Amino acid sequence: MNQEARDERPQAANHGHGALPDTKPLSARRAVLVIVILLILAVVVVIVGIVPRVRARGQLKDQTDALAPPNVITKPPRKGQVSREIVLPGNSYAYTDAPLYARTDGYLSKWYFDIGAHVRQGQLLAIISSPEVDKQLLQARADLTTAEANAGLAKTNSSRYQGLLTQNAVSKQDTDTFVSQAASTSSTVKSAQANVQRLEELQSFEKIYAPFSGVVTARNVDVGQLINAGAGTQMFRLSDIDVLRVYVNVPQIYSQTAVPGTTARLTLSEFPGQSFTGKLVRTAKAIDPASRTLLVEIDVDNRNGKLMPGAYTEVHIDVPSAMAPFIIPVSALIFRTQGLQVGTVVKGSNGDQAKLVHVTLGQDDGSTVQVIHGLDADSQVIQNPPDSLIDGEPVHVIQVAAGSTPE
Repeated sequence: MNQEARDERPQAANHGHGALPDTKPLSARRAVLVIVILLILAVVVVIVGIVPRVRARGQLKDQTDALAPPNVITKPPRKGQVSREIVLPGNSYAYTDAPLYARTDGYLSKWYFDIGAHVRQGQLLAIISSPEVDKQLLQARADLTTAEANAGLAKTNSSRYQGLLTQNAVSKQDTDTFVSQAASTSSTVKSAQANVQRLEELQSFEKIYAPFSGVVTARNVDVGQLINAGAGTQMFRLSDIDVLRVYVNVPQIYSQTAVPGTTARLTLSEFPGQSFTGKLVRTAKAIDPASRTLLVEIDVDNRNGKLMPGAYTEVHIDVPSAMAPFIIPVSALIFRTQGLQVGTVVKGSNGDQAKLVHVTLGQDDGSTVQVIHGLDADSQVIQNPPDSLIDGEPVHVIQVAAGSTPE
């Protein structure tokens, strides 16, 4: 019995030890299964949340890339004429213009011509009363008479003593004295004559004569006014307006075509529908560094007196050119530190690209400009380019219907 009991206790113990290994693996498997399920759920949640975001981000990138190139409108430049006309402002002046001043002091006693009067060369304009000069002239003439008398006596004595000296009737010293007196008095006569001539010329300045034929454009004196010699008081101003000089500043780009002999037309606002023909006669032969222009003179026949000096006029000059310029709108110009540029569109490896080209301008009409260098007939000029446009940037060209105006 005891032996059997001892045999059963170990078996019972073995059974107890066998039950524990069966329970623990089952719990571990369940835990692993739960973890795997949770991981799968987490992956699914992550996939469901991230994939749409990635897809949206990709779509946004595609849309951004598609909208990144700016929309531009292009148009080829319009070809101008080979021989073109430039219009420049001009100022007209009298061919000869001179202010008249007095050369002697006195009071104005009379004047004969007022402004607008036509006078001939040598015609008397005014008279100045200068009694001091008249009295000085009388005194000088009297001094001249005295000097001539003294010189005549000295000459007579000199001749007489030279004759007596040959007869040994007088001394050599006395003869030399009278010869010296004759020479001295002769010089005194010449000095008196010069003084008389000076005063006569001053007296002649009492009368103001026209130095050339023309029109009196200013009279700044009146009867009784004190006149001082010199440039202090301008008495008259005289202008010869039979021919007018018109001075024009020609831009440097046209300076080589502005040569003497070129015909020009003048238009003035007070003569609508009329033009006056002039001829370019001379140039300054130098470019003004301040304005980069060449000063030229155009002479205009004005014998009919229709034009007046000092008037503003527009000068039309035909400028020949070796090649026709291209005309583009002013809005197509780009002003940057690199210089004046124009945006064009060219075909690149990735499609249409912007290309900025430097241009040289000719005539500016306000709304359009002439490009004489930098463009060709095949250039696709960007109309109203954006300020951010850079060279090589992709652009999207918008087609504009024929006959419509791009905004």
